[in-house]
Amino acid sequence: MKALRLLFMVLPMMASVIALTRPAAAQTPPNACKALEGDAGSIQDAPTHVVAAQLIRATAETPAYCRVEGYIQPSIGIELRLPQDNWNGKFAEVGCGGFCGMLSTSLCDNVVRLGYACIVSDMGHKSTPLDAKWAYNNLQSEVDFAFRSTHVVALAGKALTERYYGKTPRRSYYMGCSTGGRQGMVEAQRFPQDFDGIIAGAPVIDETGDSLPLMAAVLANMRADGSSILTIADVERAHEGALAACDADDGVRDGIIGDPRTCKFDPGTVLPPEKANAVRKIYAGARNSKGEQIYVGRALPGSELNWRLNYVGADGKPSTYLGMMTEMYRYMNFVPDAGPNWKLQDFDWDKDPQRLALMESLYSGYNPDLRKFKARGGKLIMYHGWADQSVLPESSVDYYDMVERLMGGRAATQDFLRLYMVPGMAHCIGGHAADTTDYLRYLEAWVEHDAKPDVLLAANAKPGAKPNNNLWAPPALKPEQIAFSRPLYPYPLQARYKGRGDPNDAANFAPVAPKR
Repeated sequence: MKALRLLFMVLPMMASVIALTRPAAAQTPPNACKALEGDAGSIQDAPTHVVAAQLIRATAETPAYCRVEGYIQPSIGIELRLPQDNWNGKFAEVGCGGFCGMLSTSLCDNVVRLGYACIVSDMGHKSTPLDAKWAYNNLQSEVDFAFRSTHVVALAGKALTERYYGKTPRRSYYMGCSTGGRQGMVEAQRFPQDFDGIIAGAPVIDETGDSLPLMAAVLANMRADGSSILTIADVERAHEGALAACDADDGVRDGIIGDPRTCKFDPGTVLPPEKANAVRKIYAGARNSKGEQIYVGRALPGSELNWRLNYVGADGKPSTYLGMMTEMYRYMNFVPDAGPNWKLQDFDWDKDPQRLALMESLYSGYNPDLRKFKARGGKLIMYHGWADQSVLPESSVDYYDMVERLMGGRAATQDFLRLYMVPGMAHCIGGHAADTTDYLRYLEAWVEHDAKPDVLLAANAKPGAKPNNNLWAPPALKPEQIAFSRPLYPYPLQARYKGRGDPNDAANFAPVAPKR
């Protein structure tokens, strides 16, 4: 484990370098927080009203901060947290998940501990991440959800931060996963001046397109009478079969498929015909009546355990995505909206995909033209799990490949954008994977010190040691808390075991080009 300990010294060293360059922590008078209350409508392009501003005392877990609650007209709810004494001079915006509709303030916790001013929003409506009724023929709310909210929240957050501290943030960062990942991509494409650095995890790059293979997966598991074909035990058996066929593709049998695109696994070897055919359809993705694939994303071998509840549901109960996709197509995807009587079985796989283009023009984060973002010095880290069941991973690969073609090749692209594919990782985090990475530290070092992230260190925490809110800036793990570690290399490079040394130690893996 000596090599592992040496590798885990890298991040603290990076943090020390960054800390040495920080100005002294800002000190704010006690009444500065309350003074933010009231109309802040003079913020250009982001008419804001602060409903309440309260100083929250320090606890063992968090430093003291000013909590600012309010909204941006007409209805974008916000909460901003401003460290009272340890501001590092930086601003961060954190994205949402699903259909949003709530303030995910806990995602600011680790960021505020690092000294950031941090803001979240509900993206313009009140709901749950699985409820889309707010969008029913409501174009303003759809525009806010699509792109406006992320931009105006950045404007309002930076302006309020400046009012509180009396100085403009010297750096601004964005971080988000899933819908939050799409928000980051939209920022880089449409509002490249907002952030110096962006972390976009498992981005729903194509909001309507990404939903097609998810809907296809749910329908693939549904008999004509609405009953489920697959059980939890069935998908677990399929997962075991996929691992038996492909686990050693990265040089070691570790319960992780390194590149599932190359996996040749026939579910008919472990399941009876009806069930095997359902699994094959899920692997196949969204297809029209001619059998032609109509969207790039598909669930990949190795992701089967993550189908539980999402595609299959607990035995005897409907899947999560049956409800989520129904909500989306009833209230978000068509013009005019289909309404509450629409069912998944009503979707016409030959005609309806084209009808989605109008709303996709609002929601899309698929524009590969990042020239303005690169020209202003912006840096973008994308990451995606190969076993993601919610936002299918090939969409990120496809997007990255398009950017390379447009931006002048790999070197020109990786000068400002890098994609990291995480073997075995489910949606944003989870799965049997090294899913804990301090993306924010790597991004800070890249933006502020031009330290190119040629390799990221990722860890799988032992039971009971998994850090809270570990998406972007997790508390450091001690070596004894780590089950195994892996290096993450910029796509298309992959990590392969060298054939000697502890396979649980990232130091014993090396970058290789993909087999494809």
